[in-house]
Amino acid sequence: MKISLIGAPLDFGAGRRGVDMGPSAIRVANLHHRLAALGHDVVDLGNVEAPQQESLPEGDPKAKYLQPIALTCKRLATQVAKIAAQGRFPVVLGGDHSIAAGTISGATKKRKLGVIWIDAHGDINTPETTPSGNVHGMPLAALLGHEPKPLLSSAPLNPANVALVGLRDVDPGEKVHIAQWGVHGYTMRDVDERGMRSIMEEAIRIATKGTAGFHLSFDMDAIDPATAPGVGTPVPGGLSYREAHLIMEMAHDSGKLQSLEVVEVNPVLDVSNRTADLAVELILSALGKKIL
Repeated sequence: MKISLIGAPLDFGAGRRGVDMGPSAIRVANLHHRLAALGHDVVDLGNVEAPQQESLPEGDPKAKYLQPIALTCKRLATQVAKIAAQGRFPVVLGGDHSIAAGTISGATKKRKLGVIWIDAHGDINTPETTPSGNVHGMPLAALLGHEPKPLLSSAPLNPANVALVGLRDVDPGEKVHIAQWGVHGYTMRDVDERGMRSIMEEAIRIATKGTAGFHLSFDMDAIDPATAPGVGTPVPGGLSYREAHLIMEMAHDSGKLQSLEVVEVNPVLDVSNRTADLAVELILSALGKKIL
């Protein structure tokens, strides 16, 4: 494959600082070399420009730092659209999950894609329902055509082609949105009862029905914090190491994966770069690494 890496060192959307260093931590874990060792043609485009949080006012407490986040997402969307237009596969390194608004806007600029969103949280709040005002809890709402609309720079996603997997910490307003907007949600209870294989088979069917394929957005806090400690919003009872790899392996084997992002690695909270190293392992599984 022809793969283009791009970092989005943004932590404006998160409640805790540090995820702006996530792209560097993932690179330090030797992502480029390990992808090249699989036989891929890999180009690292560096980082999209993102301002420092200390230099700007917070703004609306219901959508903190929305304008600089939206500006960074537009820059990222432009870069991702350019990568896709060149026939290369975009791999975006976060940064907090608000960057997904940019990644997906760019990936869907010229084609219709479904989305598989792996996360402990719904990220489907609006400024009216958010309990925190943190924009990393809002990108999916924006991508579906709801507020905060400044995050979206392409056509809205069809909720019938969106699957959320790994949910275990969902706000009251998000529960309403998931039910009313027609998004498919799979909680950790579903994972426990049905198994990840069954859920991913269904999620892939949902994301590929009538589309050109799907984008996979992987928040590292979907994984249990005992395995991935370096995240800003850890929640007990998450995905196991093998469940996370199975998601990526099945995404690759489907032949329908069109773009990928891994977000919310926080080196400040990590232990010996374990979470960044796991992020690299997961990216490798999504891009063809096999056990045998």
